[in-house]
Amino acid sequence: MSTPPVPPSASLQGAPNLQEILLQTRDLPWRAKSLKGVHEKMLWRDEVTQATIALIKFDKGTGIPQPHLHTSNQFMICLEGRYEYTATGVVLTPGSFYCNPKGNVHGPTLAHEDTVVVEMYDGPHYPVKPDWYADEKDAH
Repeated sequence: MSTPPVPPSASLQGAPNLQEILLQTRDLPWRAKSLKGVHEKMLWRDEVTQATIALIKFDKGTGIPQPHLHTSNQFMICLEGRYEYTATGVVLTPGSFYCNPKGNVHGPTLAHEDTVVVEMYDGPHYPVKPDWYADEKDAH
């Protein structure tokens, strides 16, 4: 005897009621951030926790200009390019997974090639908007 499938509109007891999301990321436009040469495609954001998942593109020769820290854990997967944390020599290349724990000072960075990463935060990005961003939404 098999169990009947759960209808899509029904939620399992104790499980959160979530909506599925499907995006074709190649069809989404890049949004230029206020730091020249940095672009994003925001894929998901939790307005309560401020957790996010985004594609970030760094044009060759650009990066984050100063050491900084985050108020949550930062995770990145490099999809293409070569992206370096110049103070430590850590280099992300295609297939690299990077985890930066909250409160850890890191940077500056430099994209040696046009680079695209999946960037995830499990909460707010910065304690305050960094000086290199003119627009508050670029820091969230």
